[in-house]
Amino acid sequence: MIKVETFGHKVILIFFTALGIMLGSVLIGSLAALLVREPSLGVMLKLSRDMKIWAIAAAIGGTFSTFEVFESGLFNGEVRAVIKQIFYIVSALAGTQAGYYLILALCGGNSK
Repeated sequence: MIKVETFGHKVILIFFTALGIMLGSVLIGSLAALLVREPSLGVMLKLSRDMKIWAIAAAIGGTFSTFEVFESGLFNGEVRAVIKQIFYIVSALAGTQAGYYLILALCGGNSK
């Protein structure tokens, strides 16, 4: 049975999707660093900075659908749809940033 998502459910789902993408990609990437004998903490920090935008895009379901909603909202007067998309993007940003701070704490708190 398919359950209809409410706005709040979708915001939470997007937050944790972005968080999971950040943590999963960086932790698996650090395992690859071990295989090629690179310093894993340095690779984790670099990957966490590089993965932010990808985690945001993946968590909101890609960028084209977001642009379509913005276009229809701005040009067709659907302001409510635009506001929802803004909340979805902010939720993805928050999840990504939370993941970044968790990785930073795991690496000892040094962002350099």
